[in-house]
Amino acid sequence: MSRLSIPSVDQSLEASKPLLAAVHKQLGVVPNLMKLVGHSPAALEGYLSLSGALAKGKLSVQLRERIALTVAEFNGCDYCLSAHSYLAANVAKISASEVEAAREARSDDARTAAALQFARRVAESRGRVADADLAALRAADFDEAAVLEIVLNVALNVLTNYVNNVAQTDIDFPVVTAKAAA
Repeated sequence: MSRLSIPSVDQSLEASKPLLAAVHKQLGVVPNLMKLVGHSPAALEGYLSLSGALAKGKLSVQLRERIALTVAEFNGCDYCLSAHSYLAANVAKISASEVEAAREARSDDARTAAALQFARRVAESRGRVADADLAALRAADFDEAAVLEIVLNVALNVLTNYVNNVAQTDIDFPVVTAKAAA
C-alpha cells in the first residue's frame, strides 16, 4: 500500500486536472505516479514539461526507455521498472531480451550499450563521471547535445525513482521487481 495517498483524477486538485487529462489523452490511462505527483501541480507540471521536452530531443524513445530501465534497476525502483518494462515492450517495441539487458546497462547494439553504460556511470557517480566515461560515449558517436540529453534523462528518472521509492507507489502495471536493492 502506498505511503502517500493516490487520489483519483476526480479527487485531484483543480490545477492538476488539465495536466492529468493530457496524460490520459497521451497514454489512455493516468498512472498512479501522475496522480500522486498531482498533489503538487507545480511538481506535475515540471515533470511533464521536462519529459515532454526530452521526447523532442535527439534520443529515440527506445533509448530513453532503456535509460529509464537502467536507472530504475540501479535505484531499485519497482514502480519504474514495472512502468518502463511495459512501455518499452508495448510503446517502444523493444524485445524482452533487450528490456532485460537494459536493466543491466547492456545491449546487443554497441552504441546503445555505450549510452546505457554512461547513464549507469552518471547514476553511480552522481554525475562525477571520469574523462574515460565521456570518451567512451563520444567514441560511440554521441555528440554533446546527446551527452546532455542522456544526463537529463538520468536525472528525470532519478526524480521518479525517488518519488516512487519514498511513496512506495502502488504499482498499476504488470509488476517487475528489482534484482537487488541499490
